[in-house]
Amino acid sequence: MSRRALVTGGAGFIGSHVVDHFIAAGYDVTVLDDFSSGKEQNLNAAATVVRESIASPAAATLIRDGQFDVISHLAAQIDVRKSVEDPAWDAALNIGGSLNLLEAVRKSGYATRFIFSSSGGAQYGDFVEMPTVETAAKDPQSPYGIAKLSVEYYMSYFARVHGLDTVALRYANVYGPRQDPHGEAGVVAIFCQRILAGTPLTAYGDGRQTRDYVFVTDVARANLLAAERPLPAAGRLDNRGFNIGTGVETSVVQLAEGLQGAADAQVPLQHADARPGEQRQSCLAIGKSAEVLGWSPQVTLADGLKATMEFFRMERTRTTA
Repeated sequence: MSRRALVTGGAGFIGSHVVDHFIAAGYDVTVLDDFSSGKEQNLNAAATVVRESIASPAAATLIRDGQFDVISHLAAQIDVRKSVEDPAWDAALNIGGSLNLLEAVRKSGYATRFIFSSSGGAQYGDFVEMPTVETAAKDPQSPYGIAKLSVEYYMSYFARVHGLDTVALRYANVYGPRQDPHGEAGVVAIFCQRILAGTPLTAYGDGRQTRDYVFVTDVARANLLAAERPLPAAGRLDNRGFNIGTGVETSVVQLAEGLQGAADAQVPLQHADARPGEQRQSCLAIGKSAEVLGWSPQVTLADGLKATMEFFRMERTRTTA
């Protein structure tokens, strides 16, 4: 019989790629998505779709009765700016919704591996060395990062006290095809659309703040490996925390230059005031993921930016045809 996987947020940017990887590996996949940001066009036709919020009783029932071998939990409120404006709302979904799922796994009594899509940049904060290792001190700059770290602490509790099989994948800045150009988290997608439209780009602050950009198919592959690899004992916060990035810092200015090169087009880069809650630097050490998960990034930034630009070029052609 096929192994069963549940992917929350499976109609979203990252989640849909995770669904594709699990299906290609032979899993029977169910998508749990409320379509508040997920898109029908991202869905894999081979997946079963359940339209519910992760905070709903129906989602808990699905997990209690579903006998899933693995849950890849990607559904979340991902906008750092919105978390700053309304931290209670951010916590209600990102913490409360995740707790709803974890409690359902506990009550199911089934041996489910629970993989949480955490944040490698937002939870470490600005007071760490680069590239940042998993055991670095955690000091989030935003309510979004606080929520991600809180869920990891809850996972450690559920592992120690209730024996749950939990894993946290701490993503760097994920980019690639299907990224939403209308959300704060999608700077690569936003820049792609503006370059193709000949519209100026906006850098907040001096544009020299850095991020670690990792391609979405590399992230999806990390989820599959985390589902199948033998792992160290769970329980302590960082035992099963894994950075998923590239170990390379790229500034906003460099990103803009790279995307303009990929499009063979030039547009002005404008500057606006820096935004509250935004980190200055982020870059993840990935040695532990290589050693334990057998994972390392396969797509270079140059190749990933070209593939992403081509995706948005084709989308632009399709929607204007």
